Amino acid sequence: MTYFKMIAFKYILALGGFSLLAACGSSKSQLPEIKPDIITEHVKYDTDDPAIWVNPQDPSQSIIFGTDKESDGAIYAFDLNGKIIESKTIRGIERPNNVDLRYGFKLNDSVTTDIIAFTERERKMLRIYSVPAMQPLDGGGFPVFEDETNENFQSPMGVSLYKSAIDSSLYAIVGRKAGPADKYLYQYKIKPKSLDLVEFELVRKFGQFSGKKEIEAIAVDDALGFIYYSDEGDGVKKYFAEPQKGNDQLSSFGFEDFQDDIEGIAIAAYEDGSGIIIVSDQQRGQFNIYDRKTNAFIKALNLTTTETDGCDVVTQPLNSTFKNGLFVAMNDDGTFYFYDLAKLN
Repeated sequence: MTYFKMIAFKYILALGGFSLLAACGSSKSQLPEIKPDIITEHVKYDTDDPAIWVNPQDPSQSIIFGTDKESDGAIYAFDLNGKIIESKTIRGIERPNNVDLRYGFKLNDSVTTDIIAFTERERKMLRIYSVPAMQPLDGGGFPVFEDETNENFQSPMGVSLYKSAIDSSLYAIVGRKAGPADKYLYQYKIKPKSLDLVEFELVRKFGQFSGKKEIEAIAVDDALGFIYYSDEGDGVKKYFAEPQKGNDQLSSFGFEDFQDDIEGIAIAAYEDGSGIIIVSDQQRGQFNIYDRKTNAFIKALNLTTTETDGCDVVTQPLNSTFKNGLFVAMNDDGTFYFYDLAKLN
């Protein structure tokens, strides 16, 4: 039990009559519980956001990366049994926040690599590493929001990658801890710079912000070309991912489906265009499921996590435990929960 929960509990006992849930401002989902197949080993501090790398040679050797959000933080690597892979873990990161992954980035004429991107909030940097070699490709980090005159609006938070279905260009969409009512997100193009380094080009600023809470969770549907982000107190916002298609908001949905914070987003995408969008209803302790094509609400699920920030999903079979794909969700006890994707259907 955390310090603040202990104080709240003592306060309730003193008052003698108020419920713990009412005092803490949250309520646990009343839906039937769906238990995880695997719970990972604990990180040192505070889990936040995962990203799944599917090993193309042997899916059973896939890696789940997860952020440990603290000044002496890390990008942890886990195997499919939830065990930490120390040789693939990146340590000494100054408050990593969100992490994302894409395949097949052409670094030079002879080298193509998969990459992960994550934000390093306290250094105000975007970081890029190769996978599975885990080599830095960014020369120590790329500063983001450099042209922002308000210092309070410079700290990066959420990040998602987008690989264009039109020309295979790779982009990073970066959010921040706080920002203006318009142009809250910056989109950077990631380009080869030398044999083992990348460079970045700011291609646009976009994204409306309600001002109610913050924007952290960002997810991109590469095949359909849409960006989704959680305006935490106001809804899931949808935009085109291709910069040349404009900066107009396409839709906003889900506000009425959440108790409080609208958090992590994961997109289970199938080749025929079907699939689901999974969004964490953080304070209620459940996940809301939306149709990938229409964005219509389908159902809510109780996956037994608490205060979930980030989540990720893949639809490929990985091993005998995850025969239908893998969904990963952060839990607030410093672990990640792994589920066979069939449990969400």
